[in-house]
Amino acid sequence: MDLLRFTTAGSVDDGKSTLIGRLLHDSKSIFEDQLEAIEESSRKRGDEHVNLALLTDGLRAEREQGITIDVAYRYFATPKRKFIIADTPGHIQYTRNMVTGASTANVAIVLVDARKGIIEQTKRHSFIANLLRIQHVVLAVNKMDLVDYSQEVYENIVREYESFASRLDCIIGIQAIPISALEGTNVVERSGETPWYEGPSLLYHLENVYIGGEENHIDPRFPVQWVIRPQSDQWHDFRGYAGRVAGGVFKPGDEVAVMPSGFTTRVKGIHSADGEQEEAFAPQSVCLTLEDEIDLSRGDMIAKPNNQPAVGQDIDAMVCWFSKKPLRTRGKYILRHTTRETKAIVEEVRYKVDINTLRKQEEVDSFELNEIGRIKLRSAAPLLHDPYRRNRHTGSFILIDPDSNETVGAGMIL
Repeated sequence: MDLLRFTTAGSVDDGKSTLIGRLLHDSKSIFEDQLEAIEESSRKRGDEHVNLALLTDGLRAEREQGITIDVAYRYFATPKRKFIIADTPGHIQYTRNMVTGASTANVAIVLVDARKGIIEQTKRHSFIANLLRIQHVVLAVNKMDLVDYSQEVYENIVREYESFASRLDCIIGIQAIPISALEGTNVVERSGETPWYEGPSLLYHLENVYIGGEENHIDPRFPVQWVIRPQSDQWHDFRGYAGRVAGGVFKPGDEVAVMPSGFTTRVKGIHSADGEQEEAFAPQSVCLTLEDEIDLSRGDMIAKPNNQPAVGQDIDAMVCWFSKKPLRTRGKYILRHTTRETKAIVEEVRYKVDINTLRKQEEVDSFELNEIGRIKLRSAAPLLHDPYRRNRHTGSFILIDPDSNETVGAGMIL
């Protein structure tokens, strides 16, 4: 079975955690003792219904306030597919958590409260999903039971969202679904409460949405993570290069170029936990052996002679800022990109993005917590990179504060 990663997004109290709890409950993906514990907690809290949000909201502060603060990951499977869910918070001050949860997602479920319609956080999270190159969006119009399952209310929200999303360049598929996470309407099974709706249930859509084309299998990229030298009698002369394939396909006999030195050689063999392989492709973790002895270490990259990544120290990127300490021009950070780590300095803050209007705010020199914008970096060592829109693995990086070791920003190379 293939694996689908999806994230939930939306404003506070739109029902993200309840939806995930309902999805797990109705697909019979939770154990009986878990359900009993949630029922008991709900009774103690005085809730009228079984509070399925408690399945994902595990922090004490989350349960006390009835909100999501940190990203919660949950795993489940159906006969068709395996899933990893990232339940992300809706508050503006936790935008950085939403970015973290969505960074590896294939699908974003954007929840909208049917009573409130499209609001600022809906636009903010959709913009972030677009920025992170999430191509498939589910517009889940939740709490339909509170508007008497009105078709008019649902269609007005869908029209408004599609008008906004038409200005985003990455999202290629929007599936709108009227749901009630509390009642389970159209979550796992189609409901008779919405006879005017002819589309799939949420789970059916997640089981069948096509995500096969999201990995880059055209540009061969293999960042070296570790050099394997067993130093044993059995493997006396073995020298392998371990890592995760970030793009393309590698086969024994392929001519490859080692970056940044530019030396060329051929792939001798491909090894994995399951033995020798005939090919390796993204996102597999393997060990490559080469025919020639070449000086190759962590942070270097194996590519093809006629298809190589860009090499440079001047990086133009969009950045989501995570820290309470502002990003400023001439700020110095540690930049971590694939398996390479180097120092970097912010040469220019080009603009910030107004999430509501998608307009650029120029003539700024800093970013505050949770702000998003475009900067120019200068790295101490050359980076082997691709544009993020072409390869999410070689086009992304994080910035680290050298004093506190705190991750302060996530970047996408333009």
